[in-house]
Amino acid sequence: MSKNMPNDTRSPYDPDNIFAKILRGEIPCKEIYADDYALCFHDVNPQAPVHALVIPRNAYRSFSDFTTDASNEEICGFFRAVKQSVQLLNLEEDGYRLLANHGEHAGQEVDHFHVHICGGGSLGKLINKNNSSS
Repeated sequence: MSKNMPNDTRSPYDPDNIFAKILRGEIPCKEIYADDYALCFHDVNPQAPVHALVIPRNAYRSFSDFTTDASNEEICGFFRAVKQSVQLLNLEEDGYRLLANHGEHAGQEVDHFHVHICGGGSLGKLINKNNSSS
């Protein structure tokens, strides 16, 4: 289980978050790919024609936690699972976007590190400049 990052003021990992429950089989998902390092499944609230999530099997709250506390084997295994998922979703030829949010300002809704895979059509600009806060 991941530790809190130094200077990280967010609360510790919540083992009852929705992704932890999915990993334990308490909540079903539409699985795309699974291995020892990661689980990929369709997002229940898709923001693109194809929208999947890839989550590591162990408890990491953010990209920072993951890259600091995970073993090299876990990190490599996770990103290979992302690649495998992209292939299974048939997104390589036309393109796709990978996105990982960190914290409130980035819009992270679940405190379990995850990568969004989006594709299946034009995704537009990465950031809407008109949506900035004052």
